[in-house]
Amino acid sequence: MSGFVPPPYPYDRLRGLQDRAAAHHVEVFDLSIGTPCDAPPPSVLEAEATSQSERGYPTSIGSEEYRTAAVGWVGRRFGVDLEASGVAACVGTKEFVVGLPHWLRLRQPDRDTVLYPAVSYPSYAMGATLAGCRAVEVPCDEQWRIRLDAIDPDDAARALCLWVNTPGNPAGALDDLDAAAAWGRDRGVLVASDECYAEFTWAGSPRTILSSGLDGVLALHSLSKRSNLAGLRVGFYAGDRDVVGYLAEVRKHVGLMVPGPAQAAGAAAWSDDGHVEAQRDRYHRRLETLAAALRGASVDVALPGGGFYLWIPAPGGDAWGLAGRLAEAAGVVGSPGEFYGPAGAGHLRLAMVQPDAAIATIAARLTGVRLDEA
Repeated sequence: MSGFVPPPYPYDRLRGLQDRAAAHHVEVFDLSIGTPCDAPPPSVLEAEATSQSERGYPTSIGSEEYRTAAVGWVGRRFGVDLEASGVAACVGTKEFVVGLPHWLRLRQPDRDTVLYPAVSYPSYAMGATLAGCRAVEVPCDEQWRIRLDAIDPDDAARALCLWVNTPGNPAGALDDLDAAAAWGRDRGVLVASDECYAEFTWAGSPRTILSSGLDGVLALHSLSKRSNLAGLRVGFYAGDRDVVGYLAEVRKHVGLMVPGPAQAAGAAAWSDDGHVEAQRDRYHRRLETLAAALRGASVDVALPGGGFYLWIPAPGGDAWGLAGRLAEAAGVVGSPGEFYGPAGAGHLRLAMVQPDAAIATIAARLTGVRLDEA
């Protein structure tokens, strides 16, 4: 049988690193995937457990309570006024990222291209592939920001959408979202802005593409990182009213629905900012601690503009070599940068998703170590 064969899932390739770490350390610390380790606030779990919403089918667009809470958060965090009718729930955000090209191509069959940053979350390209579209990388500059000026006009003419991601995964870059919105409006290309790390913006204030207006843009937000709720799969999308309305109707037919108890938890989470401030402090503290330890181990690394990843240039450009030495020296499993596109090769990504005590243990293990030597 011929046809589509899914490529190996990137993180499945880390088995060898895990074995090398376990051969040297009883306790291994996985920093490869951005899976939160910290607890969500008790009020959110209480809302989930007591919603009494598990018996009936939830609305695909999201309950009024959920959408109103999301609107309130956008207003507080970004100073952008939305209406609940312009916001819709999604089942986490990965399914939305991967599914968007398919839904857009049904509407615009004459377009077949998805543009995305050359160093980025792999699901942007996979969404294009699964929709039978062209996945076209957009180069990044030396600070890992998307280069709008490098987009080929022929690709722009065929584009269903342009993905931007700020703060960016994996490098923590901060794009000019106003410029991206203007680029899309000038060319009739929807700009989809993945903003799930917005709360963890270290250089300046959090930003959203919605600040430039709603026409021709979508913003995507998630509670997975913000509130340590990756297991509940709760997010939302907002922006261009026509596009939001179209997507909401299509998704209703597909049966994409956030479970009712998860929506209740989501409403509580979007309504509470205090727990996010505490999480911000944790991530920034971990970034500083581990960056300092790596510098002490002869690896040059800068703090990101946002997000909770360290994006580390590997000595000699050998990311797998650095990953192996780090596994043996400190019991750490990281993600080689090639997972995020060929342009990311030569870098290693580490996620700050272990408790403070674990980060301190890693730092202690790196004392007196030189990671720049094979």
